[in-house]
Amino acid sequence: MSSARCRQIVLGIGNAERGDDAAGRTVARLLQGRLPDDVEIAELEGEAMELLARFEGVDAAFLIDACWSGAPAGTIRRLDANVTPLQQGLFSLSTHGFGLAEAVELARVLTQLPPYCVVYAIEGASFETGAPLSQAVAVAVADVAARLRTEIGDADTMALRHDGQIIREDSSDNQADGCAEPGACATVRRGR
Repeated sequence: MSSARCRQIVLGIGNAERGDDAAGRTVARLLQGRLPDDVEIAELEGEAMELLARFEGVDAAFLIDACWSGAPAGTIRRLDANVTPLQQGLFSLSTHGFGLAEAVELARVLTQLPPYCVVYAIEGASFETGAPLSQAVAVAVADVAARLRTEIGDADTMALRHDGQIIREDSSDNQADGCAEPGACATVRRGR
């Protein structure tokens, strides 16, 4: 089977000057130098068109942003954007009015959503200009960074087949996943 490495990207989203809104960007900073060299890490303000441009040619995207739903500060949600549309009001902190949820859903409609797209949402409490991260969000940021180091380490075994299907090389028995040989691959959900 012919395969190529998956192009992976981590996007930390938010405004670094607005308290807990800096959560995504802080996770991205914590991951610098702690992921494989071929994983791109970027900090973004969250403007939808910039997000869409970053999706081009990406096989696996990991997005981190602050959210505000009324849950306790520091609550972490892991959302599989390939399975379920993102709740529009969850990421209503964007100063651009068209942010993460809208960008992901537009990418879905345009068939530009990466085949593997995970969003980590960290519940914020304080979004005042000049405020630092709240204690609960600082703890959650460290937790999400640790989770991503593990998840991307697992994703590092992904490969892209010639037909565009993402596969995960694995040493376990994957016959139930439709692979011809045990240990050959396990299919990862595809977003298109």
